[in-house]
Amino acid sequence: MGYSKITKIVLWVLMVIGVAVGVWGFIADFNDASVDGLLRWGYVMVIAGIAIAVLMGLVIAIVNNPKSLVKMLIALVGCAVVVGVAYALASGDPLVGYIGTQPDAGTLKMTDTILNLAYIACGGAILAIVVGACVSAIRGSK
Repeated sequence: MGYSKITKIVLWVLMVIGVAVGVWGFIADFNDASVDGLLRWGYVMVIAGIAIAVLMGLVIAIVNNPKSLVKMLIALVGCAVVVGVAYALASGDPLVGYIGTQPDAGTLKMTDTILNLAYIACGGAILAIVVGACVSAIRGSK
């Protein structure tokens, strides 16, 4: 059985399971069990997708061009530095105006880190758009 045949079968099985879980989520009452099931399935799908993308990219890069592994390691270190900076900038201060049990300090620090990463990603996207437009304008004027 070829690689594409196995991929098709796995994708169909995942789609059937995803549709079944989605239908169950709409049919079931909105209690904790059904919501937790939907969230867990979402986590599984996201983690599996990221793992497959990273592993397949790594394998393909190593097979096609072993020197590209160095570039990937540099990119990975760069991502780790960005996450480290976002974590260092995260305050983890208690929520102001929140009525209820305050989350623990680790949760607050993690949510602040994720917010900082979102801000950095948004700023990077805007910077890429502006730089790309400037570069294409300069190249187009020659």
